[in-house]
Amino acid sequence: MAPPEHGDEKRRQDQGRPLPEGAAPDPRTEGAGRLRRSVEERSAVPLVWLHQQPRWLAPLVLGALFVAGLMAPGLVGALCLLLVTAFLVWLAFLTWPSLSAQQRVPRVLMVVVVLVLAVARVLGY
Repeated sequence: MAPPEHGDEKRRQDQGRPLPEGAAPDPRTEGAGRLRRSVEERSAVPLVWLHQQPRWLAPLVLGALFVAGLMAPGLVGALCLLLVTAFLVWLAFLTWPSLSAQQRVPRVLMVVVVLVLAVARVLGY
């Protein structure tokens, strides 16, 4: 077996799941304001990293944080729930321009429910 050529290791590592159908090389939102552009640019690397992970990893981590948030007392539980909320808000913010009103409602509801649970944790419920 011949040794790998220079750069072959990188090519093999980069071959993960293909990009979603319709994904553009430059996914930034046209006509976006400064805040949206900044968030989209800063989110590029974490999104690529997340895309390269197994599909089950993000739901597993979010589920574990959610369960820990519900079971852990006080501030520890609230912190876990706030981490889940931050992730949901981040993804909702990035996808917001491409969503219809019917698709936006469940995202807002999820964030509100998790925030209410976090406040309940802080208050001792």
